[in-house]
Amino acid sequence: MKKHLVTLGLMILCLSACTGGRMLIYNFSDIKDYKRFPSRDLIPAAEPFHFVKSNGQGFQQRDIRVTHNNRHEHLDSLLMMSNTVAFLVIQHDTLHYERYFHKYHEKSLVASFSAAKSFTSALVGIAVAEGAIKSVNDLMIDYLPEMKGKEMDDVRIRHLLQMTSGIHHEENYYNPFAGVAKLYYGRNLHRQITRLTKEYRTGMYFKYKSINTQLLGEIVVRATGKSLTAYMNEKLWSLIGMEYPATWSIDQKKNGMEKAFSSINATAIDFAKFGRLYLKKGNWDGKQVIPASWVEESTMIDAQAGATWYYQYQWWLPTKEGDYMANGHLGQYIYVNPSKDLVIVRLGKNEGKVRWGRAFVEIASQL
Repeated sequence: MKKHLVTLGLMILCLSACTGGRMLIYNFSDIKDYKRFPSRDLIPAAEPFHFVKSNGQGFQQRDIRVTHNNRHEHLDSLLMMSNTVAFLVIQHDTLHYERYFHKYHEKSLVASFSAAKSFTSALVGIAVAEGAIKSVNDLMIDYLPEMKGKEMDDVRIRHLLQMTSGIHHEENYYNPFAGVAKLYYGRNLHRQITRLTKEYRTGMYFKYKSINTQLLGEIVVRATGKSLTAYMNEKLWSLIGMEYPATWSIDQKKNGMEKAFSSINATAIDFAKFGRLYLKKGNWDGKQVIPASWVEESTMIDAQAGATWYYQYQWWLPTKEGDYMANGHLGQYIYVNPSKDLVIVRLGKNEGKVRWGRAFVEIASQL
């Protein structure tokens, strides 16, 4: 019996030492993954910001409906059937709708997955404004000199922001050998970066790859001399009234690197405040946290130099009408619609077979 236990223990150790093994042990990605990885703390504000809360009656009287499976489902019904854990609707700085499901509540942390990419983009914009990064037209190798001579010499920060770098990296969370799974489960992100190769010519076309964002994170760290969490705490998180303790997952406990492409773990209401910051063009109650010009560049349509109209500076554009959203694996969303003065946050265990981008547009049209 003891031999079997020893053998089992050795097998678990071996599995946990490799990316594929950890993927099998963790049973694929989950919105509670923040409990499995080491992290750094994102500190709430000394004086949290609170949205005005409506009584909800006005919103309910509108009988908001969303098209799903060729039916016009009532919003409440759609949320209950779609593995949603949190859903917020904020308009004119008033929280009109706030619901939680599956034992989640207002203090529950949820892993952002790729919605974190929009936060990393914001940090790049702040670093540019401060002069730590000279320009988005700077070459990547100016900040990451170890990448010289690896077909990367023509990659600029703008290419990373627009996902047009041409860097080879497979985007598949469910394949333990894919690049993004290695980033997510790996324990040495920098070593993975130094092994990159090119797939196609830089600036040729858009291809969504999380490695671009991880490289942006590395650039911010080199340019500022601070970890991403420290820089976020100082320049953004503490300035916009975040209410609850949050974290940013890192690859290893000792001198770890943040998963810049993923893994900010926070509450729905605090994710909504990031949406409000962009809605207000980077200005938080009189303080310009992110340059207004950066917010504009990040959310306007620009399909030049291989870029695509529906993805700008790590934000998705569901329509050509000025709205945009941060979007993460398994259905994590921060949707912003300036013309409606609207922020919607949806967090979930999975997408629930709902086309959320379209759903947000439909909800906005009824407000």
